[in-house]
Amino acid sequence: MDVSIRHNPGFGIARVLLAPGERVKVESGAMAAHSTGLSLQAEMQGGLFKSLKRAALGGDSLFVTTYTAPAGGGWLDVASTLPGDMFVFDLTPDQALVMSRGSWIASAETVELDTRWGGFKSLFGGEGGFMVHAAGHGKVVVASYGALDVVTLEPGQSFTLDSGHLVAFDEGVQVNLRKAATGVVQSLKSGEGLVFDFTGPGRVLVQTHNQTQLVSWLTNVLPFSRSGDG
Repeated sequence: MDVSIRHNPGFGIARVLLAPGERVKVESGAMAAHSTGLSLQAEMQGGLFKSLKRAALGGDSLFVTTYTAPAGGGWLDVASTLPGDMFVFDLTPDQALVMSRGSWIASAETVELDTRWGGFKSLFGGEGGFMVHAAGHGKVVVASYGALDVVTLEPGQSFTLDSGHLVAFDEGVQVNLRKAATGVVQSLKSGEGLVFDFTGPGRVLVQTHNQTQLVSWLTNVLPFSRSGDG
């Protein structure tokens, strides 16, 4: 399986090249186009309980679509719902990836996906307390809302990130969640809520836009969101 990204930055789409008989797992609805002859099967990966956990807690679909290439091989284009960049991770057995809700787009058949409890700190960071965990060997395609930055941290190096701008990070990166400002008044004045403190070594993927802010803006401007409107 090989992956190339087109139309970055801003409107990324990933083309997955498959060898004869090779399979790729794709988020439901992420397929944009594919070559003739690919077969697909939508199923609950890992059984009912695991699939329900991914859908209800991890923010992904209940079903994962698996595409299989025919004897001559093939290709598949996948894209995110929101406009933004895409990035490809090459997972190894000793380096897992932790993704925020909705960031996973596709991965090799050899990559195992699971939804794991991130602790009560994550619960208040807008991630619902759960993160999508990818482990194994192979490529993983992730997407951001807006442009995507990859921050590479050296051992002991740290930085702070608003919780709504997180895409993914290497499992070995240390994470701490806290209030951006001290006290309720300061939080209201600054307009900032909660932030993550990341400490290396490892990579952190950052998106320039925030889905939660988009939803809040739409709620304020759309007619049906206001009481008394038709």
